[in-house]
Amino acid sequence: MKDLLSLVKTLRRPRLLVRAARIGAEDYRREARLPRLLGLAALPRSASALLQLMELEADLDESRRRGDATYSVTRHVEVLSAVMGESRRLRAAGERGAAGLT
Repeated sequence: MKDLLSLVKTLRRPRLLVRAARIGAEDYRREARLPRLLGLAALPRSASALLQLMELEADLDESRRRGDATYSVTRHVEVLSAVMGESRRLRAAGERGAAGLT
């Protein structure tokens, strides 16, 4: 889990993209977003969801860098906000576990 969260921290994206994603992450609801973003009927655990979201985000970022005509900034912001939301869930779960609260 820590390695996955460290990977999220190392992401470097344009400031405007990150700022928009942070705003989106404030009202992140995994029940509504994950099935649509990942195409899954059942909600995966946070670590699994975060890993899948990171792969999806990397593909989107590659499309952005290439100037691909199919790139969608809206989808990129949505995926990045989900990455932030799942990261927060994982971090909180780790803190509860470290405090003996799980």
